[in-house]
Amino acid sequence: MLRTTTFGALVALTAVPAAPAPDLREWTVPWEGSRPRDPFVDAKGRVWFVGQEGNYVAYLDPRNGKFERYEVDDGTHPHNLVVDAKGRVWFTGNRNARLVRLDPETRKLTTLALPDPSVGDPHTMIFDRDGNAWFTAQGAGAVGRLETATGKFRFWKTGEGTRPYGIVTDPKGRVWFDLFGTNELGSIDPESLELTRHPLPDGARPRRIGVTSDGAVWYGDYARGFLGRLDPATGKVQEFALPGGGRSLPYAMAVDARDRVWVAETGTQPNRLVAFDPKARAFTDTVATEGGDEPNTIRHMVYHAASREIWYGTDRNTVGRLKLP
Repeated sequence: MLRTTTFGALVALTAVPAAPAPDLREWTVPWEGSRPRDPFVDAKGRVWFVGQEGNYVAYLDPRNGKFERYEVDDGTHPHNLVVDAKGRVWFTGNRNARLVRLDPETRKLTTLALPDPSVGDPHTMIFDRDGNAWFTAQGAGAVGRLETATGKFRFWKTGEGTRPYGIVTDPKGRVWFDLFGTNELGSIDPESLELTRHPLPDGARPRRIGVTSDGAVWYGDYARGFLGRLDPATGKVQEFALPGGGRSLPYAMAVDARDRVWVAETGTQPNRLVAFDPKARAFTDTVATEGGDEPNTIRHMVYHAASREIWYGTDRNTVGRLKLP
């Protein structure tokens, strides 16, 4: 890259070093066909993840490549996990209707069965600013909250076929989620606990979701190949065609410290991670993952601010890291 500098009537061209590219690396998980997914970095730098098909919880220490596996109850098939402020690992029992807390030091499991028999498939979980756990239940058409201090559950039903999927909180503490079976997003106010539905363009199918520092809510349109932005104050929606077009199948999503929105295009093999800069209104980075033409899907990503890294799991039985400059 060249920069032009003018000195009176003279023009000098000065070489400007190109910005360093993101660095991608993947580690092969030692348990074959286990679908490692939904990583989360703890305070010790360990990267926790679940083996949805392998029915386990584990962590990777990226400093030495060591994996450590923790057994869970038969039939759990965990879908997602998060680590709380005390270092405890919480995960969803996707096929046995429970939330489970794991103490990594003692390996003790504490099980909280969902009390509503119509909600049997907890999907993706997050913590709010008060330390309560929120989760979606795709097949049940519900969003749930666990008050971690009391063990009390509450559920919001969104209707048959709505398929609540990705879930995040915004700077005001509101809980946002995709209704993947519809062209809507949903939100729940932290004070009134009222559920509001937010319409998107006809035909949109939002799957994962992210929030930038200005409070805008971003989603990947899995059906039409767009990155969408919802302004919660006005309800206005803007759409940006993804580099992969209508067949990009945007899935996993994460927002970095510069407010760039990263999306996994799963319609290409290998999957690609693309970044959108909201200030420039442009896609700025495209990074191909490993694996060539092998079937692969990146279903969920998280951004770890302290290390400036995006972590993900793949259906190719790897855990991946994208280190941002």
